[in-house]
Amino acid sequence: MLEVSNLGVRYGRHVALDGVSAHVSKGEICVILGANGAGKSSFLGAVAGLVGTEPGTSIVMNGKDVTKLDAHLMVEEGIALVPEGRGIFGELTVAENLRLGSHARRAKADAGKMLDFVYGLFPRLAERPRQLAQTMSGGEQQMVAIGRALMSKPDILMLDEPSLGLSPLLSKELFKSLAIIAAEGFGILLVEQNARLSLRTADRGYLIETGRIVGEDTAPNLLKDPKVMSAYLGDAAAAAH
Repeated sequence: MLEVSNLGVRYGRHVALDGVSAHVSKGEICVILGANGAGKSSFLGAVAGLVGTEPGTSIVMNGKDVTKLDAHLMVEEGIALVPEGRGIFGELTVAENLRLGSHARRAKADAGKMLDFVYGLFPRLAERPRQLAQTMSGGEQQMVAIGRALMSKPDILMLDEPSLGLSPLLSKELFKSLAIIAAEGFGILLVEQNARLSLRTADRGYLIETGRIVGEDTAPNLLKDPKVMSAYLGDAAAAAH
């Protein structure tokens, strides 16, 4: 579905991404791991059409070159981003936030079906459609953010640090939901601080350092790699395995 090749991003003289390539297939969960400032969020932003790319970059979605499309057109091509910090509208209700996601042309015909899917995935949202989003817990707000992205009927769902600020229990619930989403055929690409939890859920992982991909493997293999454990999960975690 999604093929990214030779992705370059530059902020002035600073090279954020240099020749990054990655792909995500239908129903697959891929995680990008790296330190702060490695370029993870820039990668998602570029694929979402929010960040400009360097010449030579190629972003192909379902066989179509979408490299130069603006963000709203990326949504129409089936790419949805849940940004870090969620980006929901706190003064709007749950239902109103979700409806905003269905404004894409590709989503309108199936808005009712997608709403049923979102409410089935997150029953707490179904119980309180009229509640203002700003009065909800962090976990519930993340549900709203993911639900709104799903309402655009994406082929690829991208998430930037989805477990940030959530308790361990809520983080596990979140990743169970992501597994259900992938099982329905959605491709998922995420940046996540909780390397262990994300690798236990993902199919594949990419390792990024200073704007370049330095490793790629299946998630189980990355979890078993002592160097990966030490670099991304901490020395204590590596010693424990």
